Amino acid sequence: MDAGGNHRELIGGSFEWREKRSVGFKVAEEMATRLLILGAGAGAGNNLIRSLRTGDPSLVIYGCNADRFVLKKSPAERNFLIPTTHHGDFLTALRRVIRTEGIDLLIPNSDSDVRVVSRLRNKIPCPLFLPKNATIELCQDKYNLTAFLRSRGLPAPVTYPVTHLDRLEEIFQRLPRRSLVWCRIRTGSGSMGAVPVKGPEQARSWIRCWEEMRGISVTSFTLSEYLPGRDFGCQSLWKEGKLILIKTYERLSYLAAGGQPSQVSSVAALAKTVFEPRVVEVCAEAVRAVDKKASGAFSVDLKENTGGVPCITEINVGRLSSATNIFDLTGKHNMAVTYVRLALGEPVDIRDEYDVAEDYYMLRDLDTLPGIFHAEEFFEGVDDVRR
Repeated sequence: MDAGGNHRELIGGSFEWREKRSVGFKVAEEMATRLLILGAGAGAGNNLIRSLRTGDPSLVIYGCNADRFVLKKSPAERNFLIPTTHHGDFLTALRRVIRTEGIDLLIPNSDSDVRVVSRLRNKIPCPLFLPKNATIELCQDKYNLTAFLRSRGLPAPVTYPVTHLDRLEEIFQRLPRRSLVWCRIRTGSGSMGAVPVKGPEQARSWIRCWEEMRGISVTSFTLSEYLPGRDFGCQSLWKEGKLILIKTYERLSYLAAGGQPSQVSSVAALAKTVFEPRVVEVCAEAVRAVDKKASGAFSVDLKENTGGVPCITEINVGRLSSATNIFDLTGKHNMAVTYVRLALGEPVDIRDEYDVAEDYYMLRDLDTLPGIFHAEEFFEGVDDVRR
């Protein structure tokens, strides 16, 4: 039993150690909090590891992935190649790593990992920090979530499920009469399958293409009102229904947007921290609506409608955002480290749950670490020779 009250089970009576480490480091590592990050080596996993190490260098971070090539890029202390979440040996391999390495906390890092780990939570021999299964199931279906929020008077886009390609005209007639309609898949992340369309025939061609080329069924799509306004991201941490910490940013441009028909994505190339109490209010109300006893991480995406009202487009539940660096490396509190402390029942000293540090920008691009800069830093060391 460690200082945080967490049981560590050893297989073979000892931990495995790399011989090159000193005895002093071995002892320190054995006593430190040990984390296991799913999806290590990918952008989201590596961003999370960066945030955790910056916020608390004493943490011992291990990683695992089912892709040996992606895993090679992981900066974790040790890395483990495991089966995919859909493989029958996934749980056996995961349990082996957790027990052998004395893992204190397992952190899933994608929607699919959250869904699978949540269903297996009673068989995983270490703590998790996830909301209940029903909350995860609701939030991971964007149509069901939108319908739920609207039924409770919360701002979300008018949305209809696609049931048959011959009935698209009926849906267009029911949507607000504007130039564009938003067509997207009701599950997944990264704006997969999302595109603005002008009419039923464009939507029909787009959906048919995904059905024929990717095997995505017609009924996986929705059509909703197009939201033309500002684009916000809001990440929050909760413990047993209490809001602990929340931060906000605005997406200003999108990664690889030129190669996407929609020209937008949930992955920002340029984002800015902002003070938006109305966004925080909407997000907090939404989380309380979906789970009165919410625990864990809730990352909410919002876009303004034509009236400037921020409407919730999705809630990524149970995991920290792939853009977590903008929440962890700015402001008073590192959200990733706070997540770990809450998960392990450790005290956190947060007096104002809305942690605001305005005018910090995050820049992301392929093959580079996300950069975090304050507005005043942008022209340091830069000679402007424009005329």
